[in-house]
Amino acid sequence: MKLAVSSYSFHRFGQGPEGDARPSFFEMVDACARLGIDGLELLGVHFKSAEPGFLHALKQHAFRRGVALIAVSAHHNFVTPDPGKRREEIDKVCRWVDVAHEIGAPAVRVFGGRWATRPNFAEFMSARGEEPPLEGYTEAEGYAWNAEALRIAAYYAGRKGVTLALENHWGFTGTADGVLRILDRVDSPWLRVVLDTGNFNFSPDPYGEMERLAPHALMVHAKTYIGGGIYYTADLDYGRIAGILKDAGFQGYVSLEFEGKAHPDRAIPKSIEMLGQAMKG
Repeated sequence: MKLAVSSYSFHRFGQGPEGDARPSFFEMVDACARLGIDGLELLGVHFKSAEPGFLHALKQHAFRRGVALIAVSAHHNFVTPDPGKRREEIDKVCRWVDVAHEIGAPAVRVFGGRWATRPNFAEFMSARGEEPPLEGYTEAEGYAWNAEALRIAAYYAGRKGVTLALENHWGFTGTADGVLRILDRVDSPWLRVVLDTGNFNFSPDPYGEMERLAPHALMVHAKTYIGGGIYYTADLDYGRIAGILKDAGFQGYVSLEFEGKAHPDRAIPKSIEMLGQAMKG
């Protein structure tokens, strides 16, 4: 297993002590090289440009510094009864597939989406990540919309040699059952899973959920909460998680998503050290 870090760890959209101060991708690459981190995952919403010149310069810089650009994270929601809006969301994912292809990243993180009937995230979290369907629609329809959209997007991604990685990220993918339901319906080698260790916080058996997804994992998101969590704090045993991943034969990237209140300059090195010890142990 190799260690990576998400650009989210450097900048949490004004929620952490770093405020709006965000290093450039080039500075993030340099930080990875300095700390001995193998890879960098880039959130789509953190890109200042998707022009080829910028992307190629970033690709070259990362290569020269010995840092792999491992994934791009798309931001979209297929859960809408409007077919036109779903097509627009598919286009968003495909555009990030193009970006990943340009920078040599082999994966694009995708979501299963949610109803957004509790649009305020704090309220959504206080409801344990649950929300009612849109009036007049059913969970079955939501899963069908997700599967149809991801089947199309996965076909496009495969033509570019890019794999979509479906995250257990609340909503329709808030449980291992939800993730696997979509994965089975899409039935594509170009749709796999990104296992987020901190997003089963409301499950009575988070490690059991992780065990079910680990055999399908393309990559892993490792949450840490140094200084206390911004939204919540999950008490995660990374020694146990490392055992789950090893038992599943996982040998890919474990990407840090720091979500604590400490400053990233201090918390990222400390988190990487902790994760490295757990993965080796």
